[in-house]
Amino acid sequence: MKFISEYRDGKTAKFLAQKIAKTAGNHRMTFMEVCGTHTMALARFGLRRMLPKSLRLISGPGCPVCVTPNGYIDQAIALAKRDGIVILTFGDMIRVPGSRSSLERERAGGCDIRVVYSTLDALDAARQNPHRQFVFLGVGFETTAPTIAASIKTATEEGIENYSVLCAHKLVPPALEALLAGPVELNGFILPGHVSTVTGAKAYRSILERSQVAGVIAGFEPLDMLEAIWALTKQVASGRPTLHTSYTRAVTEEGNTKALATMDEVFEPCDSEWRGLGTIPVSGLKLRQAFAHFDAALRFEVCAEPAADPPDCRCGEILTGRTLPAQCPLFGKKCTPEHPVGACMVSSEGTCA
Repeated sequence: MKFISEYRDGKTAKFLAQKIAKTAGNHRMTFMEVCGTHTMALARFGLRRMLPKSLRLISGPGCPVCVTPNGYIDQAIALAKRDGIVILTFGDMIRVPGSRSSLERERAGGCDIRVVYSTLDALDAARQNPHRQFVFLGVGFETTAPTIAASIKTATEEGIENYSVLCAHKLVPPALEALLAGPVELNGFILPGHVSTVTGAKAYRSILERSQVAGVIAGFEPLDMLEAIWALTKQVASGRPTLHTSYTRAVTEEGNTKALATMDEVFEPCDSEWRGLGTIPVSGLKLRQAFAHFDAALRFEVCAEPAADPPDCRCGEILTGRTLPAQCPLFGKKCTPEHPVGACMVSSEGTCA
């Protein structure tokens, strides 16, 4: 299988693990992966067990479902309870707990909440049912924001008036700055591959240069990950941190300029709340004034109760590397994949899951 089997070769993996151990030596190093797919790959392939004890890998806020605060879920549920409104969402949002309920529970109770696979499906639903209002839950990083921007442009061109978006899009670079200003001392980042195909490597360059922290953009196969970790250890051990792209088969310096242009045409930066990190300046996206009539939060009045986190849930601390999943008192007891209490247990890319 071209481009898969060659990145899963056991002998090469052992070779890279030995290089990492030799380069790291006795140096204490802490790296954070800020992509949920990287977190999943590290667990799936058992890569942490191959690394020296002096090297610590912690998971960051790389799962868009996990960093979406409870207040947003509460707002979506309040919209779903209004007559004539259909909520459309990607599947990973359906089971995320809000303050008092979830979209899954409200759907079971009779609300019209549907899972779609793309914004094309969402637009089709709106076209076929012109007498109902369709609200798409716009959650995600720079990977999904351009597709949602494109759907809004299409709705504008076709005059689809019964389609809107409840925006909770987030930008990765401002989150990196917030993490570097936080209590956990980091020597380097394993930077997200999917996001970087859109943003390009240039999105991180100035941040890493100012902070003098190492960064490597990595792919998602075992050898991708090990190569990235080796590159980080070399940078830290030499005292010359920089930005390196190891995922060159997908990531360029400039990124996907067409996707970025579409995103910039429809959205503008805004302050945004992140679970565990609080409100980060200019870390989110909102619709520009020309497209504001597609903003579900402006189109519909919603009265949601004040948001609240579950007692003893430590998702916020886990997303910022302050706590490991097993240190949460709910982990594996009250909070399991079958009965999740916190967002980090719901998503397949969540650290706890």
